[in-house]
Amino acid sequence: MNYLVFLGAIGTTEVILIVLIVVLLFGGRKIPELMKGLGQGLHEFKKASKGETQSNNDNTSTEVKK
Repeated sequence: MNYLVFLGAIGTTEVILIVLIVVLLFGGRKIPELMKGLGQGLHEFKKASKGETQSNNDNTSTEVKK
């Protein structure tokens, strides 16, 4: 839990350094592909979690009606 305290201490210099390291590791051409994949993954995760919530609500409502 203590490691979360340091997330608030990230400044502009650290963000720039992290971006530079990412560019050096993956190259400029791979970053849009990585971000696209990350966005699609988050979209699918949200869609699946909403579907799970809706199916739970459907199951609850049918159990109450019985």
